[in-house]
Amino acid sequence: MITAGSVPQLRRGVRLSFDHVRETHVLLFPEGVLVPNATAAAVLELCDGARRVSDITAVLERRYTGVREQDVLDVLARLGERRVVAWT
Repeated sequence: MITAGSVPQLRRGVRLSFDHVRETHVLLFPEGVLVPNATAAAVLELCDGARRVSDITAVLERRYTGVREQDVLDVLARLGERRVVAWT
């Protein structure tokens, strides 16, 4: 179970990049490509294996209004189910 103290990172072989043709972020991994929505992309950009979920939430709160830690946890849980995010 992930918590505010969990430290997410992209799994090995997974890369977040910006597709200039589509003008959106794409998540590249061996099994395929995922096009995350803007919220998921903002969270993924901060998954560096050093920041805790609470740290990621704090960064996002400074950028956007209405960010809730539970929303960040929910996004990360879905990404974990897709096997693109792991926890250290």
